[in-house]
Amino acid sequence: EAKGMSPDAIVLATGVRTPLVRAGGVYAREDAAHLGAAVLREALARSPWRPAEVDEVIAGCVGVPHDQANVARVLSVRAGLPHATPARTVQRNCASGMEAVDCAAMAVETGRARLVACVGVEVMSRYPLTFNAAYTQLMERLARAKSPLAKARAMAGFRPAMLVPQVALVEGLTDPLSGLIMGKTAEILAREWSITRAEADQYALRSHQRAASAQASGRFAAELVPHLPCGAAADAGAVVHDDAVRANQSIDALAKLPPYFEKPDGRVTVGNSCGITDGACALLVCRESTARAAGLQPLARLTGRAWAGCDPARMGLGPVVATARLLRATGRAWSDIDVVELNEAFAAQVLACEKAFDSDLYAAEHWGGQRIGTLDWNKTNANGGAIALGHPVGCTGARLLLTAAHELQQRGAQHALATLCIGGGQGGAFLLERAV
Repeated sequence: EAKGMSPDAIVLATGVRTPLVRAGGVYAREDAAHLGAAVLREALARSPWRPAEVDEVIAGCVGVPHDQANVARVLSVRAGLPHATPARTVQRNCASGMEAVDCAAMAVETGRARLVACVGVEVMSRYPLTFNAAYTQLMERLARAKSPLAKARAMAGFRPAMLVPQVALVEGLTDPLSGLIMGKTAEILAREWSITRAEADQYALRSHQRAASAQASGRFAAELVPHLPCGAAADAGAVVHDDAVRANQSIDALAKLPPYFEKPDGRVTVGNSCGITDGACALLVCRESTARAAGLQPLARLTGRAWAGCDPARMGLGPVVATARLLRATGRAWSDIDVVELNEAFAAQVLACEKAFDSDLYAAEHWGGQRIGTLDWNKTNANGGAIALGHPVGCTGARLLLTAAHELQQRGAQHALATLCIGGGQGGAFLLERAV
């Protein structure tokens, strides 16, 4: 589905995100509701609205904690919103944070809400290990056993292999449709679009260089809120920067890393892939008239939204099919786009998208029209991307929108595209316009 612009545009009124932190690091003892509540509370504090004026809270989260099943409700109450404010959690794999914004926009468009708070949150550090089916069945037999003899018979079926855990992170990143872990879908794209290992490493280096430059210049200051995580040491300070950015990254260091998903001659490594990270982002969504009546200059207008499907084994090309649908729906030309935020799941995936954007053959096969055009790297991922910053899956969609909105303001530009691939074979693409 795609949506075009309305007379009184939907806007991203304000927003903020935490620093993105490497999984297992300083957010290792965080929980999703605490992290999400922190950004929601700050977004409201930076707005003219009281918590009671929020009509609904919508949170995107992929690995919803087992003890916070509707994490949106938990973080909403923890952020200080009234118990009367409803909250729901949505999920569209890597685009869950963007899905939250889409749902909010629909609620405002249809008149069901005036002001909606969106949160994208992911604490990948807390993804659990689970027991396998054999051990679970053993426990079931043991629970049903009534006598000591029956319990002994049940336990006689125990085998050490039953204690081998299932890793939720690995299982979550493996597509049940194609049977491929996401990195292997990037290897398919690298082969089919002739992306070399050297090209992928060079792209990864540029991502770190751009992100390091953005950090050094203070570019991210407007979108970041320092965060003191759960479990922090008594003398620890708040986290103030994305901590996966390597200012000293080099092509030599990247070249030494072995292929991770296909050995010995694969092209995808941990160095040219996105990092596994934790983070949260909050955005307030309403109509432009609502924001301006409250005396607020919106971050950006949300002038188009589109979702599209593609081959699950080639899920990395989702941004291409989604962008094609977005441009058709909004009537915008590729030349109108001044800023592009394209999620860097893998360097090979981004470079394959570059070629597919400019391919007549791909356009003819997938939407029966003309190619989209050339991806201009001067306006694409200008401040680095997920290879340097990380990809906390439920957060990233919202983070892309926040970063794109600020980049429009930085450049004094008009239109921005935020787009990403989605595990399982989908793409999302949103169009922003600078609010002046």
